[in-house]
Amino acid sequence: MYKIGLHILFIFILISVIPCIFVSCAEDEIRYTDAIENRDSIPLLKSIGVSTLISDSGIVSYRLIAEEWFVYDKKEPAYWSFEKGLFMEKYDKSFKVEAYLHCDTAYYYYDSRIWELRGRVNVRNSRGETFKTSILYWDQHEKRIYSDQYMEIKGIDRELSGYDFYSNEMMTDYEIHSSRAKFPISEDRTEPHPDPVIMSEMRDTVSNDSNNINIQIDSLTNNNPNTSKTIKNVNQMKDSVK
Repeated sequence: MYKIGLHILFIFILISVIPCIFVSCAEDEIRYTDAIENRDSIPLLKSIGVSTLISDSGIVSYRLIAEEWFVYDKKEPAYWSFEKGLFMEKYDKSFKVEAYLHCDTAYYYYDSRIWELRGRVNVRNSRGETFKTSILYWDQHEKRIYSDQYMEIKGIDRELSGYDFYSNEMMTDYEIHSSRAKFPISEDRTEPHPDPVIMSEMRDTVSNDSNNINIQIDSLTNNNPNTSKTIKNVNQMKDSVK
């Protein structure tokens, strides 16, 4: 009997509530918003607190960490935006970190596959060398990295700085122009000495050249009387000076 009463009470509640729900829905007005005119100014994707892996040719090669990640698919050209900084790690075939980069702002133009890194750009390659600049471009299609801004490079045994930096994608084979450098010099270096073999060859060369000059003078003397007189006069002048 108790169960039957509960069943009747449940039916009564449904009969009382359901019409109210439909009446409430019917009374709500449908509201419309204005159409978006400038679609290119609105990102297709906005992600906060990003940490993701990126593959290259089907192999996981990079890890990307960013506070914000916007994707503008309607911009010309379309690009990814990392306005609050970017940190990226490069993995080797055994998934160990072999290089990394960090910058204040980054843009990735995915049609041309070019990264534009701005602000305080710091990079470390697989050899432990560090690179610091304000703008750095990474062309993944051409597999090269370049910058026309001032660059500082610090390695284990040298320091470089300059402009117009060009490098391979791993930043292990590079060139820099208008550069300055610092190289360490060992304190126990030995005093340089001339090579006796080279010195002997130089003496023989000088002796042969001297003989050739004497032969040419004799030939001129024999063939031209005036030349003989000129040489005789020169010798007399030398004797008078003495």
